[in-house]
Amino acid sequence: MDLEKHYRGLERMYLAAPINQLFYPKIKVSKERAEIEVEVQESFFHGAGAVHGCVYFKMMDDAAFFAANSVVRDCFVLTLSFTTYLTRPVSTGIMRSIGTVVAKGKSQIISEAAVYDQRGKEIGRGSGVFVKSKVPLVDLPGYVEKE
Repeated sequence: MDLEKHYRGLERMYLAAPINQLFYPKIKVSKERAEIEVEVQESFFHGAGAVHGCVYFKMMDDAAFFAANSVVRDCFVLTLSFTTYLTRPVSTGIMRSIGTVVAKGKSQIISEAAVYDQRGKEIGRGSGVFVKSKVPLVDLPGYVEKE
């Protein structure tokens, strides 16, 4: 499978995940990079009227994860750990998270991600360690394009 097919397969797999029916995200995967966008919904709010931290975490983990999986073409990767920093609240607009690979080892990949508000102001940052699983990508819903 060529790289572009791999990237599009990862995008389809992401969008096919049932959890994303709650967020309606957009995703773009490329070499060692993934970008995710989500429009802020009131259903994402905590009691003080801003987006709950779980949305920040999901966006950063997903972007870092798919950046990592962009370099692994045979199997699904797993998040081993992820550290998150939430720096600013947001309650309107589009949230955009960009993940990039910062280190690749034989058994682990380290990726970072930042999430931005619609003005491009950073509102959160995180980094994670990802490892290969035993689950082949071709066995996951959406990865292989249906003819």
